Amino acid sequence: MKVNTENKKFIKTEIGAIPNDWEVKKINEVAKVNAYNLNNQTSDDYKFFYYDLSSVNKGKISHPLEMIKYSDAPSRAKRLFKKDDILMSTVRPNLQGFAYIDFDAKNCVCSTGFAVITAKHKSDRMYLYQTLYSHIISNQINRLLAGSNYPAINGKDVENLKVPYPKYENERDKIGRILYTWDKAIELKEKLIEQKKELKKGLMQKLLTGEVRLPGFKGEWKLIKLGKIMIEINEKSTVNNQYQVLSVTKKGIIAQNKQFKKQVASKNNIGYKIIKKYNLVFSTMNLWMGSLDVLTDYDIGIVSPSYKVFEFNQNWITPFFAKYFMKSEHMIWIYNVHSEQGASVVRRNLDLNGLLNTDVKIPSIKEQNEIVKVLLSLEKNIELLEKELESIKLQKKGLMQLLLTGKVRVKV
Repeated sequence: MKVNTENKKFIKTEIGAIPNDWEVKKINEVAKVNAYNLNNQTSDDYKFFYYDLSSVNKGKISHPLEMIKYSDAPSRAKRLFKKDDILMSTVRPNLQGFAYIDFDAKNCVCSTGFAVITAKHKSDRMYLYQTLYSHIISNQINRLLAGSNYPAINGKDVENLKVPYPKYENERDKIGRILYTWDKAIELKEKLIEQKKELKKGLMQKLLTGEVRLPGFKGEWKLIKLGKIMIEINEKSTVNNQYQVLSVTKKGIIAQNKQFKKQVASKNNIGYKIIKKYNLVFSTMNLWMGSLDVLTDYDIGIVSPSYKVFEFNQNWITPFFAKYFMKSEHMIWIYNVHSEQGASVVRRNLDLNGLLNTDVKIPSIKEQNEIVKVLLSLEKNIELLEKELESIKLQKKGLMQLLLTGKVRVKV
């Protein structure tokens, strides 16, 4: 990327300092907002692809919600969009969700929870899309929402949003293209991470059931009852805040003050269950969904009395293998078999005795350790890619700040 960093004079504007050869423009000066809508003249048999607010996430637009006849269209499905348009969510929690339409959007209609922005000039399409992600726009939206009981903005609000506008068409085009290049780099990294996660998921399923064996290992796995490899423990706290309170989440076992920025458990946590490193913990009500984990990141803590806590018989199973094994698809299927729906669809009653009397197959300790090495290697690779992804996102954010304020200029 060729840039020009020579000092130029800046002027103060209502959206901040910009180069003196730039302007401040309202979106309705450089684009049309909600220009094309379905009307009463449309045939009842006219079919279109309908996209609702859930269709847009982090700059990406997913497959349409459904295909609907005009006569069956909900009142909120009225806005037509086409290739090179921009969808901008105007309703929270999706507010500031944007998508650039880079496909042939024929017969496509979106919810009125979107504003459809159609740039008047080809060079402005990607520039306007990238500008929507800037603090320049988010600051204006936050001011519009201040004190509002209904967190939303309307089409007029979108039309009146102000953007920095370089004088030269070529400069606007280049800024948009440069930032789009970073978007593609982010997208490629995200796809690679998803591929690695799918590889890990598939390999876990095969390695943890013995469908695929690592080199050097043969013979049948040992058939053993779960109750012999995991033993329930009921050690409880005797003083308040004896240890930090932990919670089982989708991301693992973490301290409540990290998850919620504060402790949400009862002020009096005497009688909470003590959980030590390498213990298994789960809720009997949510086990069927795979809500369980093995403590590896803390030496000790306490959890709600509603949890069940177990230690492993390490003559049969290692804690690190158990961390994968107990969360495998096969084990989640077993949890489902031993869980009956109660008063709630989400919460189910676990037949713990039935679960502990279930026979499972496990490999030798030596094979367990080798399986763990393979899976840990994949996890570390994914973690590295995720760190690289965050770095790219931060770099793009910094570049946006420079390019969209004119602190760094592209050569035109």
